[in-house]
Amino acid sequence: MKLIVGHLYPDYLNIYADRGNIAVLARRAAWRGHELEVRALSIGDDVRPGEHDLLYVGGGQDREQALVAEDLVTKTAGVLEAVAGGAAVLAVCGGYQLLGRSYRDLRGVELPGVGLFPLETVAGTTRMIGDVLLECQLEPGGLRTLAGFENHAGRTLLDAGAEPLGRVVAGFGNDGESGWEGCRVGRAVGTYLHGPLLPRNPWFADWVLAQALAHRAGEPPELGPLPDELEAQAHAVSARRAEQRGGRR
Repeated sequence: MKLIVGHLYPDYLNIYADRGNIAVLARRAAWRGHELEVRALSIGDDVRPGEHDLLYVGGGQDREQALVAEDLVTKTAGVLEAVAGGAAVLAVCGGYQLLGRSYRDLRGVELPGVGLFPLETVAGTTRMIGDVLLECQLEPGGLRTLAGFENHAGRTLLDAGAEPLGRVVAGFGNDGESGWEGCRVGRAVGTYLHGPLLPRNPWFADWVLAQALAHRAGEPPELGPLPDELEAQAHAVSARRAEQRGGRR
């Protein structure tokens, strides 16, 4: 099966090797006989509903976010219609913030957001940096852990009733206080976890891949297991580093 990935602003939002997430998805798809075609969507490009199985956006610093924010707002209808039509989304850090309603930086400048995720972000005066470990349950009865790296000044506040990606076991998460990290709306997920995220969390990479396949095929397929010994080791090292920070602060 051929999957189409719309990679938003790869020329602006690729801090901490977030582009590596696409490489992982492409390889894990290929090992199962599927093909990923990645199409860059930058300033001036349209998001056409129905065209993409997965929309991906990485992280960037405030300068890069400011450069793309106004253009991203022009893509709002396309992004929302794509998600309503069953497309998957993975948004990391700056991309996560801009897919909320708004992001206010340290200077008080408010960048408009797409409004996909029910949240708002305001920059704080200190950064929240380090390894982070989450507990997630994306499917009933399937409690798993996600390990990654966070580096953000933004304090992201979810609306009442919004669904987080996971519970913070160690690290800061969305705001350093609520105990939640990320946000999920159906097949769309936003998170602060860099690193990149997917190489050390193969189960989550397969979940994202399955959501994209579901858009193409109608329902998430059962993906056969892969030999993930090295990935499991990477996850364990990252999780251990997070736990040694002494828990959520």
